[in-house]
Amino acid sequence: MGGSFHPQSGLERIRPYVPGRPIDEVKRLYGLTDVIKLASNENPLGVSPKALEAMKEALPRLNLYPDGSSHALREALSERFTLPIDSIAVGNGADDLILQISLAYLDQGDEVVVSRSSFPLYDIYAHAMRAKIVKTELSPGYRLDLAAMAAAIGERTKVVYVCNPNNPTGTIVTAGQVDRFLDSIPDSVLVVFDEAYYEMVDSPDYPDSLSYVREGRGNVIVLRTFSKAYGLAGIRLGYGFGSPEAIAPLFKVKPAFSVNTLAQVAGIAALEDAEFLSRSIESNRREREFLYQGFSRLGLEYAESHTNFILVRIGPEAAAIQEELLKMGVIVRPCAGYDLPEYLRISIGTREENERLLSSLEIALSKTEG
Repeated sequence: MGGSFHPQSGLERIRPYVPGRPIDEVKRLYGLTDVIKLASNENPLGVSPKALEAMKEALPRLNLYPDGSSHALREALSERFTLPIDSIAVGNGADDLILQISLAYLDQGDEVVVSRSSFPLYDIYAHAMRAKIVKTELSPGYRLDLAAMAAAIGERTKVVYVCNPNNPTGTIVTAGQVDRFLDSIPDSVLVVFDEAYYEMVDSPDYPDSLSYVREGRGNVIVLRTFSKAYGLAGIRLGYGFGSPEAIAPLFKVKPAFSVNTLAQVAGIAALEDAEFLSRSIESNRREREFLYQGFSRLGLEYAESHTNFILVRIGPEAAAIQEELLKMGVIVRPCAGYDLPEYLRISIGTREENERLLSSLEIALSKTEG
């Protein structure tokens, strides 16, 4: 017999986050032995070598609990970004910091402003706190509409998420747009800049969001991650910057040991691995152009990306194309969960992976056309 207890009401509105399908699962389901994954924006060059070596050296210490404050890691971030240590938080991925922000700042009935077709975890954690999500449309060019987001702020608005570059569109909002946006935001509203892909942006128009923290804006938090450019997605390590007053509430709600020992030492070492970071950025820039050319040859519309993925418009048959690619051992990301059902999000891989993607996509498109 079932009990009389039931989940809290916020869960009723949650559409669970579905990550990219794992390689082993696709091998098992389709009877394949050779599968490539271009669905989760992982670094195709692997792991930062310096981080890998640091993790190996830390293995004998895994019988001990990690430093709950991640002091050495936060100190290294403080030195790298010239911000005081009490302005820095770290978490089990940037996802964990989004959860901490939700726990620390949202009450039932508060409002959170997000853009349509942005990272779905903003919605999930806000709903878990029984807050209300207010969504704005994208502007032309698949960009966030900051003016619309500012106009959507009401008396109950507590948090605004600006994903820049935006996931899944790969587009950015400019420094000028962000300046005007922040000037229109009440001090009572927390603005969270989610910059998971910032290392890959080479546009001169990209804002220096840390300047807002340095100049003393108390209602700004900037989130970043080691998962992408440094190749550390598997150990989960994110970090954030804000005024000490904005960051302090996160320490009250975070799990006691949210960042494990391997992640802490890997993050410190990765910050010193300039060679790997440079190689990752250059490879991504080169292969992004290669994929642009391939998509154009296939007659496919795409969004100009500032990240390690590209949003590609397939049309009404996008789900069927994604399924055909799976059968050929190529995993890409469907975007129906981002309110973009006619699109696929394709991570940028190695040249070999990208060539396989394009040839498989050409075959899949010809099948659906027939």
